[in-house]
Amino acid sequence: MQKTEELAEEASSAAAVPAASGEASERGRPLPWPLLFVAAALAGPVLLVLARGLDEPAVQAWRTVCLAITVQALPFLLLGTALSGAINAFVPARVFSRVLPGRPVLAVPVAGVAGVVLPGCECASVPVANSLIHRGVTPAAAFTFLLSAPAVNPVVLTATAIAFPGSPAMVLARLLASLATAAAMGWLWLWLGRDEWLKPAVRHTGHRPGHSRLREFRLGFQHDFLHAGGFLVLGAMAAAAFNVAVPRSVLDVFSGSPWLSVLFMAGLAVLLAVCSEADAFVAASLTGFSPLARLVFMVVGPMVDLKLIALQAGTFGRAFAVRFSAATMVVAVLCSALIGGALL
Repeated sequence: MQKTEELAEEASSAAAVPAASGEASERGRPLPWPLLFVAAALAGPVLLVLARGLDEPAVQAWRTVCLAITVQALPFLLLGTALSGAINAFVPARVFSRVLPGRPVLAVPVAGVAGVVLPGCECASVPVANSLIHRGVTPAAAFTFLLSAPAVNPVVLTATAIAFPGSPAMVLARLLASLATAAAMGWLWLWLGRDEWLKPAVRHTGHRPGHSRLREFRLGFQHDFLHAGGFLVLGAMAAAAFNVAVPRSVLDVFSGSPWLSVLFMAGLAVLLAVCSEADAFVAASLTGFSPLARLVFMVVGPMVDLKLIALQAGTFGRAFAVRFSAATMVVAVLCSALIGGALL
């Protein structure tokens, strides 16, 4: 009986990447392919307009900034998705549930700290949190892990240190602000969360008995890398266009005001939807903004962006996604402002 229960647990184990049923489980095409096809179809005309409307140095500057961001971030994206795929294939769900304390109030900070040593893309954290809830983990702890894992893991912190050389205070501020936001949201869910807002979808994630773990690692890595890599390229293109095409007078309106720049960068993080392994390089390229505003960009981005809102709505329901994303953004800005103001 015990062996049967263990097999059943393995069959629904947590992971960083969802696998669909039947032929769809092969995951031949990740979720963002329609978006990438649209972007590819529009890229030619957009570039043609840019080439005609802007002088040649501006086009060259756009290409240089875009390639620089992509090339700098690509190794960290590759490492992060490889580690995420390994967790997906080789780490059972019971490992996560057994290390958490039984009391939800204590499980929240433990889940937040667990994100430091368990790297994963923010896209992967949604199915992991969903599976943890199905395995009996309190939703507050699962949501804390959902927010902390993509924001404070070693790959992200290392990328931040390289993107901001000689600025260890920025790395520390990102770590503390992200942990504080994740824990605060977990405790906030314990206080105000309602079961009717949460409608977890029944979906398989992780290793399945009878399937090759190496094959599951390959599929998980392929899905994560293509999924996050597409958004990395789009984010780099948008950041480059922002740096080159937006007049300095417009930036001065926001960068000249501490609070307007913070709010602007928070909104930009939501719109660009850059992968957490790469967002530090995008933030570092936005040199017209203060360190605090760029910190807000890096704290908000891995926790609230357009692709995450869509994933949360599809997994937990629209009522949850709207409330949770709005509250997370407010808490992230406040935590970043308090911690960044003290350290930067």
